[in-house]
Amino acid sequence: MSTNRKKAALRYHSRYPAGKIAVVPTKPLHTQWDLSLAYTPGVADPCREIHANPDKAALYTSRGNLVAVVTNGTAVLGLGDIGPLAAKPVMEGKANLFKRFADIDVFDIELDARDPDDFIRVVKALAPTVGGINLEDVKAPDCFYIEERLTEELDIPVFHDDQHGTSIITAAALLNACELSDRNISDSKIVFSGAGAAAIATAKLLERLGATRENIWLCDSKGVVRNSRDNLNAQKKEFAQDTDLETLADAVQNADVFIGLSVADVLSQDMVKTMAAQPLIFALANPDPEILPSLAREAAPDAIIATGRSDFPNQVNNVLGFPYLFRGALDCGATRFNQAMMVAAVDALARLARADVPDAVLRAYRSDRISFGPEYIIPKPLDPRVLLWVAPAVAKAAADTGVARAPIADIDAYREQLERRVDHSWMVLRPLMNRAKGKGSRIVFPDGHSPRIVRAAHILVEEEVCIPILLGRKERIEAIAADLGLSLDGVEVLNPRTDDRVPEMAEQLWKKRQRKGVTQVGARRTVRSAVGFASMLVATGHADGLVGGLDTPYAETVRPALQIIGRDPNVSRVSGVYCMIFQDRRLFLGDCTVNVDPDAQTLAQIALNTASVAESLGHKPKVAMLSYSDFGEHGDHDQAKRIQQAIQQIRKEAPDLTIDGEMHADTAVNPDKAERDFSFSGVQGDANVLIFPNLTSGNIAYKLLRELGGATALGPVLVGLNAPVNVLAISSKVSDIVNMTAITVNQALDRTSPSTQASVKG
Repeated sequence: MSTNRKKAALRYHSRYPAGKIAVVPTKPLHTQWDLSLAYTPGVADPCREIHANPDKAALYTSRGNLVAVVTNGTAVLGLGDIGPLAAKPVMEGKANLFKRFADIDVFDIELDARDPDDFIRVVKALAPTVGGINLEDVKAPDCFYIEERLTEELDIPVFHDDQHGTSIITAAALLNACELSDRNISDSKIVFSGAGAAAIATAKLLERLGATRENIWLCDSKGVVRNSRDNLNAQKKEFAQDTDLETLADAVQNADVFIGLSVADVLSQDMVKTMAAQPLIFALANPDPEILPSLAREAAPDAIIATGRSDFPNQVNNVLGFPYLFRGALDCGATRFNQAMMVAAVDALARLARADVPDAVLRAYRSDRISFGPEYIIPKPLDPRVLLWVAPAVAKAAADTGVARAPIADIDAYREQLERRVDHSWMVLRPLMNRAKGKGSRIVFPDGHSPRIVRAAHILVEEEVCIPILLGRKERIEAIAADLGLSLDGVEVLNPRTDDRVPEMAEQLWKKRQRKGVTQVGARRTVRSAVGFASMLVATGHADGLVGGLDTPYAETVRPALQIIGRDPNVSRVSGVYCMIFQDRRLFLGDCTVNVDPDAQTLAQIALNTASVAESLGHKPKVAMLSYSDFGEHGDHDQAKRIQQAIQQIRKEAPDLTIDGEMHADTAVNPDKAERDFSFSGVQGDANVLIFPNLTSGNIAYKLLRELGGATALGPVLVGLNAPVNVLAISSKVSDIVNMTAITVNQALDRTSPSTQASVKG
């Protein structure tokens, strides 16, 4: 296995381009004008501005989002003193983590500077380049001296991750483990195996959180750190105990907590058996812990165990700390990291571990359930919420303690900015969530027995997006909620098979469709089905919208909705719209889900439907009718004729709508091509509404954009029914369900509030 991993790792790092990072330009450089702005003479203007006011460097350069990861390679992972050049793959990896988890750019800098004063001089000299310094893999005790000097002498945040990253994550996990074991950190005996940078930083932070120095015991390779020893550095002397105990085995007796930051296999089962009841064992050595969890569990079945490995529960991983601490520090212009900022990060991580875990995290870890308890005391490294909890907490603490040059006045608004930074779909969804909040809209979910629906309902209630109505057997839904550790407060549960309204609803449905082949028996059967009952709730005003399809084929949700709720009398055809979200662009695609081979009238309605969705989401629609033909190039073909007829009809019905075609897809979205070849076009390569000539092309296009184009797809949003109904993909995540519900609530609000009606005729 190790041989295969070695081959894979070497192939991974050597594949072209070699390494793991690159510099990517962020501004265009295509024309002479671009060159004059990027370099001489235009570049002189921001230079003058920065010279007059150095704080403007963050406005006109990348400095405000740039961190230097600096090492001299003297203590690299478990490899030891391998030098700066061999450390470079680790630093590049660190750069990737900064970018992936917090959208922070990094220059990795490997210094041939073993002397601490030389190291400090070089870092001070390069400090104008970056907004923060992350010290990495520098041996103790040099790391203490280097960090202290740089913090004092620079006006940007300096952070030694091997010390403080480990201490923050460990402290957050320990606070939660103490809560679960009914302990108070102030009277807990804490024993460290290891007395290096990470151990001493962790001990200091735990002391800040309430642990007492007399209860903190450090053990290094020579035994207990005690006053009678004459080989202690200044940092160890701070925690030296006045004791005759000599070994780790001596110190660990009756200990509440073991924190291993040393080497493999130093904690034996016999030692564990001498610890206090329900011991807290943090065996954090990597790759092999101080004791394997299985052995610790044998010795103490009730122990709460954490390691540094991803294949065991409770991974203490520094990636939960450094990206988000720097994100918060950079965004408020912090001049340093202080203890208050670190404590704020500890508190945020501890609280997050007690919150409900989203479906995205469950999928990443291939788990059906993760909830606060002995095997989940710290958030998972791939939990996207860590950014939203930790960075704001750090920024606020920086402002509260006076080290923020640009304090963040509105933390909630800042959190929304962070959401957009990691998920561009939030730029579309956040306004919808805000508008839906507190309106009391009632949305019915036919798939009430799905754990994903139950989880989504819990989130929707917490966010006040709607009142969820789940259909199914109450006892089964309650059991699912209990298994997930969720409350159903605020959620309604209805059973179509036993609801008192079924006979009346069946009679109403029969009268409505008795001349369309529906018998009384058939009507009762339909209403007792989940989708049929849900559609009747909407049709009779007992619900404002329907979100279904999670456990049923698309057509089996749409067909009953069409038959029971019916089409909007002002709309000739129902169609589906996908919103494709790119980093700097939004495209609305129709129709990708409903109409197989639309005629001219249907194409016109699809265009109007799609434009109305774009407008409802805050975009002025510019509609391009797509084809293999550009503006009459193949005008004698039936498809081109249909598109031309549709455009004529739209211009009569909605004369203010910007629309053009038929046109190629690149003509629709490429301004340079449109200006060069079709300057007469009103769309001018800036279309945001793309209408496809048939279902085949639309469905293929949206899936290619989603899978290969890097777009986030929202939808499909159904348009044209007499009330909001939307159909989920069978593979939908909990976040997809929440998003679609927010869209559905907004559709319902649009129907009841004339002031918010879309202006596109349809």
